[in-house]
Amino acid sequence: MDKRSLTERDICTKFILPAIKRAGWDEMVQVREEVYFTKGRIIVRGKLVTRGRAKKADFVLYYKPNIPIALIEAKDNNHSVGHGIQQGLDYAATLDIPFVFSSNGDGFVFHDRTGRSAPIETNLSLDAFPSPAELWARYRAWKGLDAEAEQIVLQDYFDDGSGKAPRYYQVNAVNAAIEAIAKGRDRVLLVMATGTGKTYTAFQTIWRLWKAGRKKRILFLADRNVLIDQTIVNDFRPFGAAMAKLSTNARTIERQDGTKIDLPLALDMKRRIDTAFEIYLGLYQAITGPEERQKLYREFSPGFFDLIVIDECHRGSAAEDSAWREILTHFSGATQIGLTATPKETEYVSNTDYFGKPVFTYSLKQGISDGFLAPYKVVKVHIDRDVEGYRPELGQRDRDGNEVEDRIYNASDFDRHIVLDDRTVLTAKKITEFLKESGDRFQKTIVFCVDEEHAARMRQALVNENADLVTVNQRYVMRITGSDKDGQDQLGNFIDPESKYPVLVTTSRLLSTGVDAQTCRLIVLDRAVGSMTEFKQIVGRGTRVHEDTKKFFFTLIDFRGATSHFADPDFDGDPVQIYTPDPGQPITPPDTSEGGDGIGGSNDGETVLIDPLNPPGGAGSDPIRKVYVDGVGARVLAERVEYLDENGKLVTESLRDFTRTALKKRFASLDDFLKRWKSAERKQAIIEELEAGGLALDAVADELGKNLDPFDLICHVAFDKKPLTRRERAENVRKRDVFTKYGPQARAVLDALLEKYRDEGVLNLDDANVLKVTPFTAMGSVVQLIKAFGGKEGFEKAVHEMQDALYQETA
Repeated sequence: MDKRSLTERDICTKFILPAIKRAGWDEMVQVREEVYFTKGRIIVRGKLVTRGRAKKADFVLYYKPNIPIALIEAKDNNHSVGHGIQQGLDYAATLDIPFVFSSNGDGFVFHDRTGRSAPIETNLSLDAFPSPAELWARYRAWKGLDAEAEQIVLQDYFDDGSGKAPRYYQVNAVNAAIEAIAKGRDRVLLVMATGTGKTYTAFQTIWRLWKAGRKKRILFLADRNVLIDQTIVNDFRPFGAAMAKLSTNARTIERQDGTKIDLPLALDMKRRIDTAFEIYLGLYQAITGPEERQKLYREFSPGFFDLIVIDECHRGSAAEDSAWREILTHFSGATQIGLTATPKETEYVSNTDYFGKPVFTYSLKQGISDGFLAPYKVVKVHIDRDVEGYRPELGQRDRDGNEVEDRIYNASDFDRHIVLDDRTVLTAKKITEFLKESGDRFQKTIVFCVDEEHAARMRQALVNENADLVTVNQRYVMRITGSDKDGQDQLGNFIDPESKYPVLVTTSRLLSTGVDAQTCRLIVLDRAVGSMTEFKQIVGRGTRVHEDTKKFFFTLIDFRGATSHFADPDFDGDPVQIYTPDPGQPITPPDTSEGGDGIGGSNDGETVLIDPLNPPGGAGSDPIRKVYVDGVGARVLAERVEYLDENGKLVTESLRDFTRTALKKRFASLDDFLKRWKSAERKQAIIEELEAGGLALDAVADELGKNLDPFDLICHVAFDKKPLTRRERAENVRKRDVFTKYGPQARAVLDALLEKYRDEGVLNLDDANVLKVTPFTAMGSVVQLIKAFGGKEGFEKAVHEMQDALYQETA
């Protein structure tokens, strides 16, 4: 067998896998091949939405399911044994795998990322691959696990047999939490972006500690009923009869599969606790309060719970005098795990002071890069009254006939202290205009308003702008706020992907937190957003990808300048498109200028005690009297397209400019590109590499309106070279008559290949499979045609010579 003629896959099957099995690895449960661990970044360019290439490890070895300890990167035998080690190390860093191997079928290069081996990197023969026991012993020593800790760490994950498996970062998070607790740590913080499955991660962590017998009574705390109910019927469902909700309110909840369940309750109508359960889920507002009789948690002894998990712990638990902290202090002897998407760090409040540094972090930026979270576009709309302010005319009277105080009112006053209804109507018009121009007036939309009264007026303005659809169904536009029962009753329908109505919802704060709105495609900000935490929470309402409904990105329309948070160093997002149309321009970004990706957000729901945007009065005080002024008018000043680049700077650029910049990062000069192109045996490989990085050359060609070879497209866009058409390139090769040294049949094949390039732009002409289609089938069998070149090697050589001739012209 000529090992050098084998493909990479053959090397894996014939040499690497047998070596692994000889070392004692169980192929069925410990070895996985071609492991895709990311989804591939979602790239949005105008109407074109694509995914970048998903990352794939050739082999991942597991000591037990979901406990990966080794990774192997394979190459064919034309590469050196260690050729794949750097790629393997990159993947292993993402997957948090300590032991990395590279192989070409001759042997292995072994790299120990723990740093405990000397030397760190060694060469091994095929028969010297380490056994599972040997690598696990190294892993144990690296992690510092004693026998008791090892027993907990090796406890199985929950598996319902459906094939559902945690994503790689969820595995990393669960294993990090379990290992920390197994080694005695009693305060653990996990930071994971909204939409990345914090609750599922919490479930797997609790399940393993519970099944291992390390934690027998567990309390899961959240601050929204909908979060508790969703958790019971979905992620925590396997706990079954061992689980109950700390509530007296019996409810029937519909599961994701359509079945219904009555929530099990741990309280009777007299608020007496049933202590027979093991897993308790509680709304912190339901078990504590300012009055002693409301502090239900004190009915439990301080040592009753072994483990407490606090969902969205940034909201209140970070403050020392908060209701959350009161509960946590009562159960101070329990291990406590905090889950958050936006850890709170201010001068006065700190999560890390209480929980310590996070044992695991999965950022918004990483979620976008991996393709698990949706990118987004931003439309910035500047209204004249917000930019220039409003000063009433002398003697101006409000709607009630009272004289309006003579002062300059600015953006922070509008809809809080003074209401210019013309501004509200204009905002509703722009939102409706966007929906109409986008071609989809049924995309789920959340409009964030200053307060509940503003949300009511915005609802009315949207109803009037969308009267045709409201006439069909009055639930097309609804207000969903804390005091509006009719609206709250529709919250479940809004977040249900199967429910058409409601479509447009107005709110103040209710929908900024914790609501799993998977199909939300449009978020509108018509209120200031004071904190970075809250900004991420609001953005997070749209970051979930929903493939069934083709929701791969979303749009954020900003009327109040809230997106200035993009410039904040604490915003850990990727480049995001920002569009600010000029007066008279459509509110939807034009296709030729759309681009860039954004990142998702988080959840929050702090109780507002002192709001700097609302100084007079506070919680519990009389509502502020608003001044209503009619007939003032409002107009849009500006809307434009910008991108936040990777350095956080706003730059204006078209798709062509974006492509040019990206290409120049990959190819330092024209000579650099020409060398790469000439040396590449497969020209298509360069195109695939660019596409995986988000550069879809077809979209640029469409914008230019030219049917260009990718080679010419790159030379033209990146280096300003005059392009040649494929027809011109093919004719130049014919003029040079480069086929004369071949026989009649071989010349006919090369001539037909040249035609295929001219007409279809095929780059991988050396792939013998091309000979299986017309016109080649009429010339003879594949074997006969290749024989005309003296064999496969001669065929490939002839095609490569033809390709070199094709690209001789670079001017």
